[in-house]
Amino acid sequence: MTNDDTLASVHTANFPALLSELRASVLVTTYQAGKLVVLRPDGGVLNTHYRTFARPMGLAADRNRLALGAASEIVEFYNMPAAARRLADPPRHDAVYLMRRRHVTGAIDIHEMAFDGAGKLWFVNTLFSCLCTLDEASSFVPRWRPPFVPGYAAEDRCHLNGLGMRDGEPRYVTALGATATPQGWRENKRDGGVVMDVKTSEILARGLSMPHSPRWHDGRLWLLESGRGALVTIDPATGAKTDVARVPGFARGLDFAGPVALIGLSQLRETNAFTDIPITQDNAERLSGVWAVHTGTGATLAFVKFTGGVQEIFAVHALHGVAYPEIVFDGDLLASSYALPDDALRDVR
Repeated sequence: MTNDDTLASVHTANFPALLSELRASVLVTTYQAGKLVVLRPDGGVLNTHYRTFARPMGLAADRNRLALGAASEIVEFYNMPAAARRLADPPRHDAVYLMRRRHVTGAIDIHEMAFDGAGKLWFVNTLFSCLCTLDEASSFVPRWRPPFVPGYAAEDRCHLNGLGMRDGEPRYVTALGATATPQGWRENKRDGGVVMDVKTSEILARGLSMPHSPRWHDGRLWLLESGRGALVTIDPATGAKTDVARVPGFARGLDFAGPVALIGLSQLRETNAFTDIPITQDNAERLSGVWAVHTGTGATLAFVKFTGGVQEIFAVHALHGVAYPEIVFDGDLLASSYALPDDALRDVR
């Protein structure tokens, strides 16, 4: 019997091969367990690598950068591939993300994050019900808020949570309610959710069951209806919703690798404020893990299931073209690895 505090997982035999075929690894955040989890194919097995942070949630990453939203800060990492030579023997890491910057935002309940086409980091500030960026002096810089929210206040008025990019710009957001009062979204969390167009500030679809993770992929708008454990598409012109797949848990955290959707699942403990929703009534055996689903058929292709330690997942992010990354935020490697501008490197002797 596995102790609930012991980190453990099982996976289908084909999950490592699927990641290898997709030429990707997967990053997962779990604020409940305080971990950033790296899922890495290692031959015929899956290497599940855990790194500890304070309440990690939002995540943005590519081959060069990684940004992590934690309890009261955003931590930024940059890839230094040359540092891989100083890691495990035989050398197998193809990316080494070393911490470079910590920006204190205060406890603002950071949810989804993304880099825009110019490399600027955007993030959902759920406590203040707005989209934000960073500057050098401010805790955060508000850039957009839903028109039904009258101003900025630390009141979580609509539980703004999801951020989807399109053509390199912030374009879609999800909220658990179109509400303007403190914690007002809780009154109708079962089916009061909305998805909005940031560019027009219009609500594209209503009546959603706890929507999260809006994504523009393959010419369509996708999101998760967490309250139903469903992957759906939304027609931006009409708001029509189409179910693509159902998964056995509270679905939150979504990314795509070709025709594969990678979906995070949470158990939702009985003390969680999000339990009075359809998935808790329809599925008593809710699971925690990452499900790989075919976007064309809705069929489950593979999965990783956490069997101990991890009950709730927030973000799921595919690192395309990176098979075996490492995340470094302390220790000798960080202390003795130096990144210099290209001009300065010419004078290194």
